[in-house]
Amino acid sequence: MTTTRMEPRDAALPPRWRMLAHGVRAVVRRLPTQPPSFLAARMLDRVLWPRLDDNARAALAQRTVEVEVIELGVRVRLQLGAGGFVVAPAAAPVALTIRATAPALWRLLRGEDDADRLFFERALVMEGDTEFGVALKNVLDAIGPLWHAD
Repeated sequence: MTTTRMEPRDAALPPRWRMLAHGVRAVVRRLPTQPPSFLAARMLDRVLWPRLDDNARAALAQRTVEVEVIELGVRVRLQLGAGGFVVAPAAAPVALTIRATAPALWRLLRGEDDADRLFFERALVMEGDTEFGVALKNVLDAIGPLWHAD
């Protein structure tokens, strides 16, 4: 009998749904990152790129950031290029990995929570180049919410 590690977020699900959720995540994690990365890059070109000044663009340029939505297993790999956000090349080393739950990312995008609070509540995990992570956080804090409730 094989056992699967139960994710804390799955604890409230009935046993049958837990297995399904685990299986779906396992499949999604194996899918290529290019399609969701392309969509994320286009969205960020609309909501973030116009708000970045030249100094912020220079500080964040050509470094690969990987963001994972934990529940779904969806990952995006992005870089900031000269003309906006692009899908990071598969061979590019990841400077910073950010993992968060979907609700935590949504609260962060809407400005309902800040990254520090989510980090200390363990709803958001950052791994990699600490200096780059702090620079990214400071740029995003200075800009304010990326998604406004209308």
